[in-house]
Amino acid sequence: MKFQAPKGTHDILPGESERWEWLEARARDILSRYGYREVRTPMFEATDLFVRSVGESTDIVRKELYTFEDKGGRSLTLRPEGTAPLVRAFLEHTLAHGQPISRLCYLGPMFRYERPQAGRFRQFWQIGAELIGPGGPAADAEMIDLFVAIIRGVGLRDVTVLLNSLGDATCRPVYEERIRDYFGTRAEALCGDCRERLKTNPLRILDCKVPSCQPILEGAPSPLDSLCEPCREHFAGVQDGLRALAIPATVVPRLVRGLDYYTRTVFEVHAASLGAQNAVGGGGRYDRLVKDFGGPETPAIGFSIGMERLLLSAGSEAGGAWTPDVCVVVREESAAFTALELARTLRGLTDGGAVGGGLRVVVDVAGRSAGAQMKWASKLGARYAVFHPQDSDGYPVRDMTAGKDEAKQGTVEELSRWLLTRREAS
Repeated sequence: MKFQAPKGTHDILPGESERWEWLEARARDILSRYGYREVRTPMFEATDLFVRSVGESTDIVRKELYTFEDKGGRSLTLRPEGTAPLVRAFLEHTLAHGQPISRLCYLGPMFRYERPQAGRFRQFWQIGAELIGPGGPAADAEMIDLFVAIIRGVGLRDVTVLLNSLGDATCRPVYEERIRDYFGTRAEALCGDCRERLKTNPLRILDCKVPSCQPILEGAPSPLDSLCEPCREHFAGVQDGLRALAIPATVVPRLVRGLDYYTRTVFEVHAASLGAQNAVGGGGRYDRLVKDFGGPETPAIGFSIGMERLLLSAGSEAGGAWTPDVCVVVREESAAFTALELARTLRGLTDGGAVGGGLRVVVDVAGRSAGAQMKWASKLGARYAVFHPQDSDGYPVRDMTAGKDEAKQGTVEELSRWLLTRREAS
């Protein structure tokens, strides 16, 4: 019987995993520089958490949840997005600790049952950040600036920020009534899903991708025309903040995102290198979600970035391949175990754990000839080959890149210092 990865999932193999590690390290570094600290939530939560936050009428809840009943009869769901679990953890563990602002982030797999396409999978990975507490436009500007910083941090430059405002509890109902009236007179021309959305959540119609609905959507009223004065001022402030940060943004009145908890600012970032399906990620303000989960009224804003799509945008050259610094070449079969000991020392490891900076070292354990080991070292891209056991005057070293022998290094400590110096200098 031949087993394969489930449809919509993929294995991350050596050669590719290094690119993922590189992306994770870049993202974590930038998030840390902005003051964001990581929260790791379970991969499944109570189903009601997502129904309540994401919205019962959204496509995610209606069509895409991976939901199951455990042996205790509880309905659980693999997380389709990261904000609701993080807000749940924020409240459960009182992460605010009386502070007016909480900067939190996450990185991990999400799950949605949808049609796989380029850069989109049923198990996919996201980088996300949440700024909980401040409600002013400066917070929105910081989140978009952070998003763009991560994008630029992986080498992308040709990106576009799309921006919109959906209003708040005061003016959003006015807009929803306007579009309900607009689409109500055109219901027969809408697709089946949009006719259902017209009954449950008309705002979702603006997110429809069915070609036959597009001409109708083009003429729909803009939410910007229905904003109350505070929301209008907030949106203008966000745009002022982005101009101050020299981040170009295009206002797109039809941008609504796919989750019901958004209020006021919503945004997406697109990368030209991805073609038609070019959204790398997005986010928005969710000022009601903390209160909906039983907490105090707390404004918040966040975003998520699809890691697969970000790597696809960055190109195959991003991150580079893993190569060892040193390959220990075992010259005598009887020296196999002491070669392992030498390799461990060069890695900067002792019986007590890691000590200082260490080298990336591989050693042959297959009992091959010295010549075969040298070919293996060359194939791996090792910078140096160290021959073991040592000669009477030290360890022979071959510079694999230059193809020449280096001066012998006497003791293990001298050898380690010499190799580390060479690595730092290169």
